[in-house]
Amino acid sequence: MPEHTAAADFAALLRELKDRSGLSYGVLAKRLHMSTSTLHRYCNGDAVPADYAPVERLARLCKAHPEELVELHRRWVLADAVRGRKGAAAAETPPEEAGSGTALGQEASGAAPPAEAPSAGAPPAAPADADTEVGTAPTRRRTRTAVLAGIAVAAVTAGVALAVGLPGGGSDGDGDGGRHRPVGAAGVTAEGTAPASSSPPSSAASPSSPAKDKGPARTPAGSAPAGAPSGEGQKSGVPVTVRAEPYAWESPCSQRYLADKPASEMKPPPLEEGAAAWVAAHGAVSSGQQYLRLTVQGTGPETVVVDGLTVRVAGKRAPLAWNDYAMAYPGVGCGGGVQTRAFAVSLDSARPSLTPEPGNEDFPFKVSESDPEVYYLTASVSAYDVDWYLELKWSSGDRSGTLTVDDEGRPFRTSGNKGRPAYEFPIGGDGWVPEGTTKLE
Repeated sequence: MPEHTAAADFAALLRELKDRSGLSYGVLAKRLHMSTSTLHRYCNGDAVPADYAPVERLARLCKAHPEELVELHRRWVLADAVRGRKGAAAAETPPEEAGSGTALGQEASGAAPPAEAPSAGAPPAAPADADTEVGTAPTRRRTRTAVLAGIAVAAVTAGVALAVGLPGGGSDGDGDGGRHRPVGAAGVTAEGTAPASSSPPSSAASPSSPAKDKGPARTPAGSAPAGAPSGEGQKSGVPVTVRAEPYAWESPCSQRYLADKPASEMKPPPLEEGAAAWVAAHGAVSSGQQYLRLTVQGTGPETVVVDGLTVRVAGKRAPLAWNDYAMAYPGVGCGGGVQTRAFAVSLDSARPSLTPEPGNEDFPFKVSESDPEVYYLTASVSAYDVDWYLELKWSSGDRSGTLTVDDEGRPFRTSGNKGRPAYEFPIGGDGWVPEGTTKLE
């Protein structure tokens, strides 16, 4: 999809929500903690937000319906992916290729060679395959762009808000600052092949190490298997990508974290896009429930069927005896509501399984590169401290496989919080106080 079309479609829905709310740009910008000019650029299509969190907060402030929230996220994914492909292609174009159009123009018009051209009788300074390099530069750029497009789609985001301060990862030296590296990366089991050559699932599909043990490296979803030639990922890799956001919030009032630190050493509650960094800084764990946002997208035009999501438990222990910190500021109104494609799971169960929220459809669903799906999972627990992950089953034509969805190679971790000391952070206050002691005026 052309960049201007994807960005325009995204901006059009933002403007529709903004206009319907009756709120001015100034009021909305103040509530979203951003500048009015930035909000203008988003709604005019001049810029696409690097993170989805502020977009969702804007939509909720404008009373967006669940279906509109899903459609807004779909349009943002497409606009962000196209922008990522354009930026990656520009960064990868070598100076000699970037100037090849000028070189060709000079050659066609008989322009004089550069001043540093060798003297008569000296061998040419161009490399031995200069003719091939110049003659095929456009083709090579198109090939490189196509490969990078697949990579950008596989890493779409958000970059993440979730890429900021990732616990246990997020700095792989790729030079993009991690903007497109998700916190919840999808690992690929050995089943992501054609039936004729499928092999048993690898041990990576069943993590059993402690939560802080990152475990063996996994192949990112949608990339070529180890040893595959460059550019062959689309043919031999998995035709679907999964981006997991384990620190998404259903509403500002819903999220809590357990931390093994006294209140005096805790920073104030973050905004949602800063949650990953806040969690990493405090070694915190989701408390009572964990809300995951999964974006599933095909890597090409072919339809991929998402057959289902299975919850796997990697370990259970007694609930953490840590302090419980509420992310909501007392007195702040909370939005929210059941999303479409919403599921719930109780991690206290002997065999946890996802069930659709009332009014929601169950698997299977279909995705492609231009038609992603977003799933919202609420995992609740009270009696245990649970390490868990997901297995996503997919099929496309005669191929099928399973993706392991976790937190950058580690299980998700959610702990019960009953009886734990609970704290809140008053508006205008300078520290955490026991929950329920704040007097609202």
